[in-house]
Amino acid sequence: MNESPRLLNCSPLTKLPENISLGRNITIAAEVLLHNNIIIEDAVNIETRVIFLQNSDLPTIIREHVCIGPASIIGAGLEIGRGAHVEAGSVLTSSVPPNAIVQGNPASIVGYVPTTHTQLSTQTTTFSETLLDGATAPLVRDLGVGDCKIHLMRRVADARGALTVGEVPAELPFEPKRYFLVFDVPSSELRGEHAHKECHQFLICAHGSCRVLLDDGTSRCEVVLDRPELGIHMPPRVWGTQYRYSKDAVLLVFASHGYDPDDYIRNYDEFIFSVQRLSP
Repeated sequence: MNESPRLLNCSPLTKLPENISLGRNITIAAEVLLHNNIIIEDAVNIETRVIFLQNSDLPTIIREHVCIGPASIIGAGLEIGRGAHVEAGSVLTSSVPPNAIVQGNPASIVGYVPTTHTQLSTQTTTFSETLLDGATAPLVRDLGVGDCKIHLMRRVADARGALTVGEVPAELPFEPKRYFLVFDVPSSELRGEHAHKECHQFLICAHGSCRVLLDDGTSRCEVVLDRPELGIHMPPRVWGTQYRYSKDAVLLVFASHGYDPDDYIRNYDEFIFSVQRLSP
């Protein structure tokens, strides 16, 4: 039941079910089809002619600051994460992670909502510089998100082929204790979607391409990894997601620690809380 109807802006052409769960500062446009098994948190905007399907015992959960575009269809029992945007006419058949922008039928992630805290967070970052043969160290650039940095590693090429190289520990930001490879990922799937408490990671797309989202709780940016000499250092307390894998993508990840399930933060709200708690 809505406890603060004075803070709800709902068109008279939309009928509110009696037992729907509503937060504050919600806007619901005309001709939206709702049902009782929906939880809508604060500051959500739902445009006209959105349809919420109901064929599941699980509630549909709309987290705070979500925007749902007109004529969208929301599958039953899904969760739309904090700050996500659903573009007009989209059909959701799976849950949406925080801050994602989804579009299409079925809807897929096409990007992430930018922040205004850094210049890099308003666009996808690419790295156009070339490190000449014979260079003695990689180029390193700050990404403006936490302590994340992009590294352009040394590349050597001749008639026999090409290689890229990095000395450990001199040229990597930490000495790896573990590595893993991610491949055969359908382009619609997400990987990562977590932060670490202690572990550092260094990501290189050895073949193909993928996009990496970096989020420190205040600023975020996306980086396209599409060259085997490009690497991203993702330190602890940064939320990382990889998506839009090419069919041939192979992502190589070096880790500073062995696998420890207790080192993971897998819930975005928990991540935001931990960042705020550690802030001075």
